[in-house]
Amino acid sequence: MKTINKNTPILVTGGTGYLASWIVKRLLDDGYTVHTTVRNKSKQEKFQHLLDCAEKTKGKLEIFEADLLINQSFAEAMSGCELVIHTASPFKISGIKNADKELVQPALQGTRNILFSANDIASVKRVVLTSSIVAMIGDVADIKELNNGLMTEESWNTTSSVKHQPYPYSKTMAEKEAWKIAGKQTRWDLVIINPGFILGPSLSKRSDSTSINLMIQLYSGKFKTGAPAGTQAVVDVRDVAKAHILAGLTPSASGRHLTAGHQRDFLDIAKIAGEIYPNYPVPKKHVPKWLFKLLAPLFGFTRKYVERNVGHDIVFDNSYIKQDLNMTFIPFEQTILDHFNQLVLDELIPDRRS
Repeated sequence: MKTINKNTPILVTGGTGYLASWIVKRLLDDGYTVHTTVRNKSKQEKFQHLLDCAEKTKGKLEIFEADLLINQSFAEAMSGCELVIHTASPFKISGIKNADKELVQPALQGTRNILFSANDIASVKRVVLTSSIVAMIGDVADIKELNNGLMTEESWNTTSSVKHQPYPYSKTMAEKEAWKIAGKQTRWDLVIINPGFILGPSLSKRSDSTSINLMIQLYSGKFKTGAPAGTQAVVDVRDVAKAHILAGLTPSASGRHLTAGHQRDFLDIAKIAGEIYPNYPVPKKHVPKWLFKLLAPLFGFTRKYVERNVGHDIVFDNSYIKQDLNMTFIPFEQTILDHFNQLVLDELIPDRRS
């Protein structure tokens, strides 16, 4: 049980990210001093939204330069911190040319760099690591093999590899490495957040998030003829940010936390704003699996991926996070509408609401 001194700074790595930006904002809103890292401080436009957030709050923000692949890169930013929230990791599920170089090594090396620095810096008491539900399950078809056909915190991904599902593999290897390093010392403890498919409004105008890109595609007509079948474990980005902070500041928090509030598919996502604003070319049916499998390479997916994921439902038990962190979740409809309206406002989706 670790109690964090609220007068000490909190480090959030990868602060310009879709999720990390919300963690930084919530901490600033609550009056904390936040240290966050960027790869290049000279590119202020990439973290201007964080500076803008800091100006409107009673918290204090300090920006540090760090790189996942450079040893001791995070030491300066971590100095004096009792709580470290490590979110920085590559997220890419298609168009991958060298999975080991693009995903696995950055995830592993970034985790090692953070945790080795935590070993070196005496102030650190707790590390909260962003993992993923894909560290719990590789292909959705695997869920049927689990006890009771449910994904829980006891589930581990055993089917992914560098060649098949490299992103889930990278998250699994990084989380296992984190538990291994944490187990070799006793000064700081490790708490894991395993988010599902993250949706919800972004604090910046970046569109390179996989989640944001999906929303743009759904409401811009790319899936007009049909969307892939199969439910996702959906969660609001603001809830995932809240979960990280609760995991860091709740003294009794421990273990892994499956972080998802809703079981919904892509048609459910499209339907929310599509019914209110019928001018959008949203999908209204599922694309036949055989067709999606045929066209999979054109979308950057393997046919094995389609076979083991499309048409299968993610079924999960989120009772532990509700119990351990007293977590509640934003309604699904609010998540989608808030996200949709933000993308229209930022002109990432054309305004056809009238």
